[in-house]
Amino acid sequence: MEQKPSDILRELRGDLPPAPPPAGLYKPVKIIDGMLYVSGQGPMLKDGTYRTGRAGDDMDLDAAKAAARQVGLTMLSTIETHFGSVDRIECLVKTLGMVNCTPDFAQHPLVINGFSELMAEVFGPDNGVGARSAVGMMLPGNVAVEIEAIFKLKPDAR
Repeated sequence: MEQKPSDILRELRGDLPPAPPPAGLYKPVKIIDGMLYVSGQGPMLKDGTYRTGRAGDDMDLDAAKAAARQVGLTMLSTIETHFGSVDRIECLVKTLGMVNCTPDFAQHPLVINGFSELMAEVFGPDNGVGARSAVGMMLPGNVAVEIEAIFKLKPDAR
């Protein structure tokens, strides 16, 4: 029998950070027309601090990819806290991954794979992989990665 996303999340429970409070005037999640929009999330650690650094400077590709995975854990915590069970999600539709990096760093897609691989692990290879953009920029607070996502909800979860 295939595991539900909540079963996989239960296995990851020890890795989940707390859901971060909004850092400005916005909602962490918003539901419109059967879609769950999740505001930009950073790589919050279990102690409530963020993983910081710039890819190509004080952070290598592996560390940046681990930070992107941490953003995925943060997002799952935010979804549970502000929306409810991840089992109500049908699929990941779109991801925007932003990497804090130097101007010459060019491996943004490989960094955001850390997030995408986690979503595929939780929601499955079909439902956990959606359209995606990965870009480099300077991020507030020197957070290593920020990611926002859009999920389609199951019809009975709307």
